[in-house]
Amino acid sequence: MPEESCSRLLIVDDDPELLLFLRDELSDAGHQCSCCNNGQDALLKLRQENFDLVLLDWTLPDFSGVEICQRLRSSGDTTSVLMLTARDAVDERVQALDAGADDYLTKPFELKELHARVRVRLRRSRIENGKEAHSTLELGDLQIDLLSRRVKRGERTINLSQREFDLLAYLTQKADQVLPRQTILEAVWGQPFLGDPNTLDVYLGYLRRKLERPGLPKLLHTVRGVGVMARLDKDQP
Repeated sequence: MPEESCSRLLIVDDDPELLLFLRDELSDAGHQCSCCNNGQDALLKLRQENFDLVLLDWTLPDFSGVEICQRLRSSGDTTSVLMLTARDAVDERVQALDAGADDYLTKPFELKELHARVRVRLRRSRIENGKEAHSTLELGDLQIDLLSRRVKRGERTINLSQREFDLLAYLTQKADQVLPRQTILEAVWGQPFLGDPNTLDVYLGYLRRKLERPGLPKLLHTVRGVGVMARLDKDQP
């Protein structure tokens, strides 16, 4: 997809076969990849160059992935980090996230999931770094702050899950356009979407219950047989 092409990735892993495999796989997906097999070289590269995402192994010959995350964050580096590791205990996941990792994927992993997580992290990095055209979206009295990921309708703050926020932001960015269901699923859940198509209806239901109130205009509309759209409907509260 255009928004994800030409992103700069740093892949850090001491397994030479996996390192080359990840480089080739992600390069084929349109990313510009650099590689390191130890923590010292990774930290040096991160000081000298700008990357959009780091794919970081936990176990390295010098520093652990957790130590690298801690060093990055303590230096003020906000580069997004996706941790790749065979460790799957809950306490270890918490340790990685507390150290500054943005996401966590256990080995062995499915390639589809790897690509999906890379897409999500790059998309969020662009928003967090202010690379999107607008940091705030509005539709009537609905306000969406893309940087803080906060949503308000009028004076009321709406608490949304991560997926609910992504869906609402995507529909609002495309306001007044009827979007095919598959297009929405792939944009929000990742491409290709192979899950239950009813997932979209479930999350639209969540959003409507949180956003809509008697007397307020509807914002989310299902166009039977066509798709879904965000639109301020003043005539049909």
